[in-house]
Amino acid sequence: MFKNHPKGLLAASLANMGERFGFYTMMAILVLFLQAKFGLSGGVAGTIYSIFYASIYILALVGGIIADKTKNFKGTILVGLIVMALGYVILAIPIPITIGRTLALVLTCFALFIIAFGNGLFKGNLQALVGKMYDNAQYSKYRDSGFSLFYMFINVGAIFAPFIAVGVRNWWLGTNGFGYNAALPELCHKQLNGTITGDEITRFTSAATEASAGAPVADLTAFANDYLNVFSTGFHYAFAVAILAMVISLTIYLVNKKGFPGSETSEQKAKASAQEVQMDIKEIKQRLYALFAVFGVVIFFWMSFHQNGLSLTMFARDYTDLSQIKINLGFTTIQGAEIFQSINPICVVLLTPVIMGFFGWLRAKGIEPSTPKKIGIGMGIAALGFAVMAIGSYAYSLPEFADKGGLALEDKASPLLLIGTYVILTVAELFISPLGLSFVSKVAPPQYQGIMQGCWLGATAVGNSLLFIGALLYESIPIWATWTVFIAACLISMFTMIFMLKWLERVAK
Repeated sequence: MFKNHPKGLLAASLANMGERFGFYTMMAILVLFLQAKFGLSGGVAGTIYSIFYASIYILALVGGIIADKTKNFKGTILVGLIVMALGYVILAIPIPITIGRTLALVLTCFALFIIAFGNGLFKGNLQALVGKMYDNAQYSKYRDSGFSLFYMFINVGAIFAPFIAVGVRNWWLGTNGFGYNAALPELCHKQLNGTITGDEITRFTSAATEASAGAPVADLTAFANDYLNVFSTGFHYAFAVAILAMVISLTIYLVNKKGFPGSETSEQKAKASAQEVQMDIKEIKQRLYALFAVFGVVIFFWMSFHQNGLSLTMFARDYTDLSQIKINLGFTTIQGAEIFQSINPICVVLLTPVIMGFFGWLRAKGIEPSTPKKIGIGMGIAALGFAVMAIGSYAYSLPEFADKGGLALEDKASPLLLIGTYVILTVAELFISPLGLSFVSKVAPPQYQGIMQGCWLGATAVGNSLLFIGALLYESIPIWATWTVFIAACLISMFTMIFMLKWLERVAK
């Protein structure tokens, strides 16, 4: 699999697994954690989620500038790993609400910023480092497949993150004599706020009794306080697992650091400067224009794709029969809306070789699509994924499903609806994300490698800053209409790429 690729590729991929583990832990539980611990609405929790994910990517631009100015990619990456780990340490501390809800939320957001800043130093620069490996003429024609392999292996860590996060949370619930119930945190907050209605009191009493192993609950307010405390503390301990993943990545990186490109000798710097002189200003401008055009297009894709940690997770919690995906391990039970986040990395690992083989077959026949064309096709595939979701969730917009909290299990959607959607969206991702990285590393002028990788992530940041739109739509319009908005966003991206295709192909030659 790595036969025609540089030796450092696998080590760089494995060094990135800790970051992916933490990323998918966040994607799986961050919104649900914010709602459970602080009683936030979907819109407010979604806004914090959007800002956090936007910060991860926009700060990669800062990290790229730092690396380009210092010419020290490897040192910047190392600092990023350490800072990320520190952020997870802060987030793992179970800050009690008794210090004040606002102060606890501020401390949580501070931890999120530390993680985002560390990620910004790390993420784009590691990608630029991988791109440098393919500047060697021996490997240059394998650049697309190299980034696909990189993308596949960094997602290995992501596969386990949602399962472990849910397992730790549910283990802590069980240790304290409680069972998992996705609806209980919201009902607990309504009980404490005095906004619970008559019908909700009946459901709350029933759910509280079930979560207490069938023991009658005499004081619902005391139960609400205890359940929320244990539930959110379990999430804190789930964040702590990410610290271990970061330590493993840091170790792998330090062991292999000397073999990575990045710390250039005087001779290498002189050679790079000569290449920069050979590329005239007109060509540099054309390359930068092409890159920024693609950056603008992918904003709409990321705004749609990263709904998997927001509105799609809310749909899993509210409308999906979670009893069909329960895994009993004896000491803990893995069950919850969060574990759907494992589908994406599993599919990345399983489908990457298939898609690479397909592109290889097309290459052998001389008909492999260009990288910009692959990205455009990916946008269309993403639209198809949300179309499946729109059709499958249409029934939940009908009047009889208005009271979503009262849905019986037989009324809820099969997990296959979300699973199918995630599979399709992952195929789209494999046409866009790793190939986008390849496109940037190929087209970016040598002196702007780091900053252009940062700009690619900056475009992702802009898309992520719009994620809250999904949460607002989810709570205010029919569910099928929410997914239709994302169908439109992906189709706009696809047709824009088609319009620019010939120009982008010419620049990328």
